[in-house]
Amino acid sequence: MVQFSSFLSGLTKNISPKAGKKRRINLGREATEALAKEARKNGLLLTSPGIVSAKRSDNYVSAYSKGGNKGINQDCFIVWEGFGGKEDVMFCGVFDGHGPWGHLVGKRVKKVMPAYLLHYWQEAMAQCSVLINGELFKNANFDQFDVWKKSFLKACSTVDYDLELHPVIDSFYSGTAALTIIREGDLLVLANVGDSRAVLGTTSDDGSIVAVQLTVDFKPSVPQETERIYKSGGSVCESEDEPGVSRIRASNDETPEGPGLALSRAFGDFFVKDFGLISEPDVIQKTITTRDRFVILATDGVWDVVSNEKAVEIVSAEREDSAKRIVEYAAAQWKRKRPEYATDDISVVCLFFHNL
Repeated sequence: MVQFSSFLSGLTKNISPKAGKKRRINLGREATEALAKEARKNGLLLTSPGIVSAKRSDNYVSAYSKGGNKGINQDCFIVWEGFGGKEDVMFCGVFDGHGPWGHLVGKRVKKVMPAYLLHYWQEAMAQCSVLINGELFKNANFDQFDVWKKSFLKACSTVDYDLELHPVIDSFYSGTAALTIIREGDLLVLANVGDSRAVLGTTSDDGSIVAVQLTVDFKPSVPQETERIYKSGGSVCESEDEPGVSRIRASNDETPEGPGLALSRAFGDFFVKDFGLISEPDVIQKTITTRDRFVILATDGVWDVVSNEKAVEIVSAEREDSAKRIVEYAAAQWKRKRPEYATDDISVVCLFFHNL
């Protein structure tokens, strides 16, 4: 395992006016790839169905993904214990691609998001720390959440720029939603771009496990999102064949033409990036208490047919294979509740806070 102090101290040498931004980011990505390779070898990085049970932290994770019947599975996920060489930091994310190249966009974001996030986090840590005799000491005004929030905001901006310039992946009419979280000790940081959702399972006063939704589903119909879209020259419309589904369109004419997007935040989808669609994440924090049991991250393939309460009920029954059980239940609900629609792709990550 790479020691945090020596790893970060070495990185501070690369942060100087003489070093270009692109070079520093590339150096950060190279370092991240080395860390990812080590984590995968040690069973601490997961991108296919399975579990991560960390020996040196309280984390236990169950993750699963299943394609619907629309074609190739455009969902994917990542679980990384010991993120950035720190044993007490975990990074998790679910990604929901859409459009002709959606599966490639989702995979690309899953690949580069950890690298960019780690780069900006290391940069921020170096800037708010003092190096004394080879050891890093935090400044008196150090704010753990603020560092992660700024890092997420910069990382998401860079991820979108990466897609726009990619020589192979065409993300003009394709994109992805992304819900990512960091757990560092008792701090939970969530960064949401799109309509995937995080739901907390926590213990109530009577001892039952209750559901608490932590994130907002960013649809064009959300009032503050609608306002931004119209101010940007876009429009929000519903088509007759999709009642109740609002979409961004690149025109505010009475009869707008062209494809629409049922998200108000996403990576890619550059055909509406000038008309109100943004890739800026909503970054929030939650302090984990002894009452909090787990958090569920899932793409909208779950939440379109499963309530928050039912998902928490399924997970609280048994943590082993909990993600798979939610996915299978959601798939069955698609057939029962929406037989006229193609089943959506479904991905779930269940992060348990206390590894009993």
